[in-house]
Amino acid sequence: MKQQTFEKNHCATWELLETEFGESTPKSKNEDKPQFDKSRFAPLYRETCHHLAQAKHRSYSPHLVDRLNRLVLVMHNTLYSNNSRFRYQGLRFLIQDFPQALYDNRRYIGISAALFLLPGLFMFIACLTNDSMIYTMMEPVQVRQFEAMYDPANSALGRERQSDTDLAMFGYYIQNNIGISFRTFASGIAFGLGSIFFMVFNGLNIGAVFGHITRIGFEETFYPFVVGHGSFELTAIVFSGAAGLKMGFTLLAPGSYRRLTALRLAANDAIRIIYGSTLMLLIAAFLEAFWSSSSTLPVAVKYGVGALLWVLVLGWCTLAARKVGRRRLGS
Repeated sequence: MKQQTFEKNHCATWELLETEFGESTPKSKNEDKPQFDKSRFAPLYRETCHHLAQAKHRSYSPHLVDRLNRLVLVMHNTLYSNNSRFRYQGLRFLIQDFPQALYDNRRYIGISAALFLLPGLFMFIACLTNDSMIYTMMEPVQVRQFEAMYDPANSALGRERQSDTDLAMFGYYIQNNIGISFRTFASGIAFGLGSIFFMVFNGLNIGAVFGHITRIGFEETFYPFVVGHGSFELTAIVFSGAAGLKMGFTLLAPGSYRRLTALRLAANDAIRIIYGSTLMLLIAAFLEAFWSSSSTLPVAVKYGVGALLWVLVLGWCTLAARKVGRRRLGS
């Protein structure tokens, strides 16, 4: 389609929107302002975005592309900045939607926690009492690497840096933590077996590290490092496992629904849990990069803040979920 025809077909709509959103003014002061139907805002916004994409794809004039780009931008700001539904959506998710998903799936969270904690405790005791048990989980070179990470003689705590900046490590921790979370969740589609495997494996692996580090006497650097971000990171991993188990068990026992329908319904809760877990992992990555790795903060401060964060995370998840439960019982 030629640009002239394209403009002729849609120009009236663009002029109406530009007048409504202050991008242009009526040609005459005596001219009545066109009536804008606010109920059509969202469809018109999508339509204008489509027009912009077409103009770019067809290499129409820069003037037209710039005009549509400005119009889409102002409509976007109006839609997402001035609409209270979007403004408070994040807050509602934190105080209602996420806790509700946790409450509805507390059975899966309990199973996930058991799959994570019990193997972890077993391997912690085994590595604490036997110096060769760590090698059942890791190669000798891996053991030497994480021993070097928490050696009290090091000036930097945590993983060896590819870069000297905490910002670079922030990006690394995001990639690593969310990668673990996603694998744990997504593998649950294999009738829950993948999530079970990753929860048990992560529990054994973390328990082995905790036990070995404690046995060799590096606890004075290791525990102050992990206590701060551990509340968000470890809890989020358990939640991710629960989301995966939800999907897998739904495939095994879809109830009165067809499997595809049951899976789609289960995904509503699972995705909410993953959204919340991802937010927790972002917080954990930030703390791990900028707080946990600091060697200038007193150990007592790190333990105090770490204990407070554990209380806040577990307290918020538990109390908010119970509040949802009481509200439902009351209704």
